Amino acid sequence: MSRDITTAVLERAESHAMMIPAYTVTARVLHWTTAFLILFMIPLGIVIANDWGGAAQDFLYDLHRSIGVTVIPLVILRIIYRWRHPPLPLPDDIVPMQRFAAEATHWALYALLIVQPFTGWIATSAYRAPVVVFGWFELPPIWPQDRAFSDRLFFFHALIGIAIACLAAAHIGAALYHHFVRRDRVLLRMISG
Repeated sequence: MSRDITTAVLERAESHAMMIPAYTVTARVLHWTTAFLILFMIPLGIVIANDWGGAAQDFLYDLHRSIGVTVIPLVILRIIYRWRHPPLPLPDDIVPMQRFAAEATHWALYALLIVQPFTGWIATSAYRAPVVVFGWFELPPIWPQDRAFSDRLFFFHALIGIAIACLAAAHIGAALYHHFVRRDRVLLRMISG
C-alpha cells in the first residue's frame, strides 16, 4: 500500500514538474523575435553584399541597418533577462558534452549578435554612409571616415555573419534532433514553456 502511495506521489511530482515552464513568456518572445530578425538578416545581408537588390538596393541597405540597430538593444535585453531569469536546466539524461555545446552555442550567439551590429555601424560610419533607422532618425557616425578601414571591417562583418549563420544552423539542428530523434521536451521548452 505504501509503495502505491509513493509511486503516486512521484508520478504527481513528475507531472507537476512537466507543467513548470522552462522559459517564461517574456524569454520566449525575446527568443523568437531575435530568431526571426536574424533569420531574415542573413539572406538580406547576402543580397546586399552581392548587389543583387537592383533598384531596391538602397532600400535593402537601409532595412538591413535598421534591423541591425534594433538587434543591439534586443540582445542586450535578452542577456539581462536571462541573467535575472535563468531557464530551468536541461533534462538530466543529456550528457555533459551536449550541455557544454548548448551553453557555448548560446553564449557565442549572444556575443556575436552584440559584436555584429556594432561592426556594421563602425564600418558604415567609416564609409560615411548614413544609418537611417526605419526612416525615423539617423544615428551619428561613430568612426572617422576611412574607406580602406571600412572595406576591411565589412569583410570582417561578413565573416561574423557566416559564423552567426553556422551557429544558428547548429542551434536549429540540435533543437530538431531533440524533438524528432530524442523526442524530449527541449524544443517544446522554447515553444510552450
